Amino acid sequence: MGQRDVNIGRDISLRGGATRRQFLTWSALVGALAFAPELNPATASAQSGTPSSYPFRLGVASGDPLPDSVVLWTRLATDPFAPAGGMTPGVVPVQWQIAADERFTRVTAQGVELATEFDGWSVHVDVRGLEPAREYFYRFLVGPHASAVGRTKTAPAAGRPLARLDFGWASCQKWEDGYFGAYADLAASNLDVVFFLGDYIYEYAVKDEGARAGRPRPESASRETMQLSDYRDRYAMYKADENLAAAHASAPFVSAFDDHEVDNNWASQISQDDDDPVLFLNRRADAFKAWWENTPVRANLKPQGPDMKVYRRLSFGDLVDFSVLDTRQYRSDQANGDKEHAQNAETADPSRTITGPEQEKWILDGFASPSKWNFLAHQTVISDLAQGLDGDRKVGMDPWSGYEASRHRILDGARERGTTNVASIVGDIHRTIVSELRRDYQDQASPVVGVEIATTSIASGKDGADVDTTGAAIANGSPHVKYGNARRGYLRSTLTPGEWRSEVRVLDAVSTPGASVRTATTVTVPDGRPEIQLG
Repeated sequence: MGQRDVNIGRDISLRGGATRRQFLTWSALVGALAFAPELNPATASAQSGTPSSYPFRLGVASGDPLPDSVVLWTRLATDPFAPAGGMTPGVVPVQWQIAADERFTRVTAQGVELATEFDGWSVHVDVRGLEPAREYFYRFLVGPHASAVGRTKTAPAAGRPLARLDFGWASCQKWEDGYFGAYADLAASNLDVVFFLGDYIYEYAVKDEGARAGRPRPESASRETMQLSDYRDRYAMYKADENLAAAHASAPFVSAFDDHEVDNNWASQISQDDDDPVLFLNRRADAFKAWWENTPVRANLKPQGPDMKVYRRLSFGDLVDFSVLDTRQYRSDQANGDKEHAQNAETADPSRTITGPEQEKWILDGFASPSKWNFLAHQTVISDLAQGLDGDRKVGMDPWSGYEASRHRILDGARERGTTNVASIVGDIHRTIVSELRRDYQDQASPVVGVEIATTSIASGKDGADVDTTGAAIANGSPHVKYGNARRGYLRSTLTPGEWRSEVRVLDAVSTPGASVRTATTVTVPDGRPEIQLG
């Protein structure tokens, strides 16, 4: 494919109430600067030293791969720990390039986007016209400065035979709890795609203690995130981590949010502390805006105030569909005061939902896909994780165990449609849990519908242990759980038509940088049989 120049500036007229005259002025600016000497690739080089004006300190990323498209992302900041990332109000032209080789001798497409303060100086480029199942390299240029080079990959053509997909998933990266060493391992894994399943940031005030005591942080880190500037600062603080940046530059990410991107255990319009719903929706709008600004997703996911439709489906050839869910925005309030509790009439109430009716129908429709495997990629466990038996049996109210009717409808729907390879990949619980998917966990005769693997956290929960007190209690109270580990880490998988094989990658410590990563166990699920094979 020959070099292609793309005219950018698609959404400028919608930003901050811009007038048509402003749009035309900015369009002229783009045209004038697209090939100006200071934006010429020949004059820009990767930064061996980083002067104070270097704007790419938050790294680069790509995401949501399609057969002909991928999103390229960056956000300008000269100082991640300063208000507004050290940027001054205005408009910054940002040139982007995507190439078939890492040295950019075969540029496939290029163009210019305008980074503005209205969008936190973030750039989202939806590059179209790419070839399916193809590895590409990309970078951004501002003046004499070049970003790091990112690697990305498009999805295979829909329905085309695919022999193998290498993917990973991660969640829960509380900055102050430890270093993100798992991401260095992920970055070296040459994956086709990575799923991030929630809790990218934590909203709590960051105490100057623990693994990163004394490390630089924004002034706003001393308080809970409540408004747009706070959330933007928090993302900048996290993205300044070199291992996280390396992971984003290594492969396209498919991203979802959970609770901590807004407020712990929020549900629809209800905050953890039952704040005034109007005030909470204002906070949610700011949190969603910051999430979109800092995530490699398309413009059609951009929030409209406190609303943002992020559930979506990505297909990889004829091998697998991934349905990426939103289990926060449309859910009923947690039952039983959101405390560990026995399941009862409230958890079984068919009017309560974790997905909302529209998304639930969309999930069920996805089970009719002809793909070999059908994955739900989402926030928290479908399985019951009971920590006691008989009369002392209690489960969490925030996961699907507090929304039994939703679980019944989804898993019954999969069985009714004859969907044989149902899998659930999740995060949230700061431990690796491998379990059977059943509609009813108090009836061991209830058929196994699929397999669920929850990844542990990247850092949340500090160092952890192979087996901790909670893990032992879950093993005692949940016979459908076949493996557990409470170290930090992530999951790395190879999917083929014949099996789904996963490595549980863990670190013995995240409290010190540079800790080694090991495989705690492997999990294999054969085609057509929801069986868990360990070892």
